[in-house]
Amino acid sequence: MSEGNGAQHSLRYDVNLSILFTELPVPRRPAAARDAGFDAIEFWWPFTEPVPGDREVDEFVRAVRDAGVDLVGLNFYAGDMKAGDRGLVSWVGREREFADNVDVAIGVADQLGCRSFNALYGNRIDGIDPADQDKLALSNLELAANAASAIGARLVLEPLSGAPAYPLTTAAHALDVIDQLGRDDVLLLADLYHLAANGDDIDAVIAGQTARMGHVQIADAPGRGAPGTGALDIHGHLARLQAAGYSGHVGIEYSPGGDSLDSLDWLPRERRGTA
Repeated sequence: MSEGNGAQHSLRYDVNLSILFTELPVPRRPAAARDAGFDAIEFWWPFTEPVPGDREVDEFVRAVRDAGVDLVGLNFYAGDMKAGDRGLVSWVGREREFADNVDVAIGVADQLGCRSFNALYGNRIDGIDPADQDKLALSNLELAANAASAIGARLVLEPLSGAPAYPLTTAAHALDVIDQLGRDDVLLLADLYHLAANGDDIDAVIAGQTARMGHVQIADAPGRGAPGTGALDIHGHLARLQAAGYSGHVGIEYSPGGDSLDSLDWLPRERRGTA
């Protein structure tokens, strides 16, 4: 599915450099994204530790600035993702670690103009009452949202697939947490791949909840590959999102299955950025 075949929307794209261009070390990825035609990027937590050293932070900030791209989204530290961790927000016993990471993330984002933070909720933990985890999650989200608001930023909360212990699997699950917070600066991250993989009705979510979306991400389903490798009507969904009032970036967050640049053939270069 090439967007050149009758593009149905004019939403702006950004590229997630924690899943694409991973052939390169982190400091070289922003420039690679720029050279591929993008002017906006996003990252999961780009460091191995929740509180990296100053030199590592400075190198990351410099790499983004030197590339001349906008960082439009950043995840808080989510633990060991490769081992299956999916966030610290509800992880009892790691409260201090989460708070320390929020401080670092806010500092990085403030330097780079990033105003959106993805706070992955965290898996259920054996031996811990889910109610205690949910209570902690509300406290941690409040802490993070307050810190983000100090720089004019907001949080997004994401339903995920492929993580059996992760309790937020549908848009309704994430929105229920957001409702409990009662803040207008904590919004839904609608990843079309995860919603589809979990059986959510994407068009119903778009029709009813677009106003509560802070960010959108895409990958095809099944498979989490590039648009056109699965069965999702990605461009149709994005057109309906735009018609419903969404005007933010669309994060390209798929597994390229090979060379990242080659995998972008579905998206004409003139649609990758505003330059």
